[in-house]
Amino acid sequence: MSNLSNKVIITAALTGAVTPPGYDIPITPEAIAEDAYKCWKLGASVVHIHTRAEDGLGAMNHDHFAKICKLIRAHEDCDVILNCTSSGYSAQHMATDEDRYHHFEIIPEIEMGSYDAGSFNWMPSLVFMNSPQFLEKLGNVYLENDVKPEIEIFDAGMLGITNYYVKQGSLKAPCHYQFVLGVLGGMPATVENLLYLKNHIPEGSTWSAFGVGAGHLPIMYAALALGGHIRVGLEDNVVYGYDENGKKIMATNPMLVERAVQAVKVFGKTPATSAEAREILGIKPLVR
Repeated sequence: MSNLSNKVIITAALTGAVTPPGYDIPITPEAIAEDAYKCWKLGASVVHIHTRAEDGLGAMNHDHFAKICKLIRAHEDCDVILNCTSSGYSAQHMATDEDRYHHFEIIPEIEMGSYDAGSFNWMPSLVFMNSPQFLEKLGNVYLENDVKPEIEIFDAGMLGITNYYVKQGSLKAPCHYQFVLGVLGGMPATVENLLYLKNHIPEGSTWSAFGVGAGHLPIMYAALALGGHIRVGLEDNVVYGYDENGKKIMATNPMLVERAVQAVKVFGKTPATSAEAREILGIKPLVR
């Protein structure tokens, strides 16, 4: 194994299900695939993919997942890790449990999938439901289809749920955790909360973190300081910063990835290539 201790995985979360249409969010499969390629060229080693309905709101569309993956893989130089959501629905486009995992069974290009390790009130819109039965099934689908779970932790109790499914056998250690901070209903985006979560995962695990909205930059820099990986993108944050007059500068996915790459380098580390990220995460090398 090569020396990967100085490498930081940058995930670009391109679209999401909750960010309202009207910002510079890629909505169509073509636009999502184009942003994915741009972000990979700039230094993202993983792209996190959601699909949207025709009205621009989050929905689980298996045909769109397949099209996005094929369009990205059509770039012969692009080996970005394809990470798809299992929870890309909205209150307007609810999904069955099967809707949430079926694309992992039928699209062989998908290498990673989100695993939201518990239920909570995603304020103010819906109960974000991840029942014990669904989590067991999702873990088994990932095992059967060689998909690496990205275990999304919104609150500390979800660490115990993850441990339960590792012991039960539907999750395989070492796990990769994605700490999601700043969702109303989950843990606030504070360095204190990030440190707590980082200190309470099993030894040998890998982890990444991001803060929603205003928590974006503090959590990104804290994750770098604590030895973790980072996630950026319009799913989580649409504001890049403010000009001298206090007016918002709206972000694009490439802008956010570019800043993340600069932050990693200023910190004295190096953005991981997609091949290096696969090695870090225990994902098989890409075979075309």
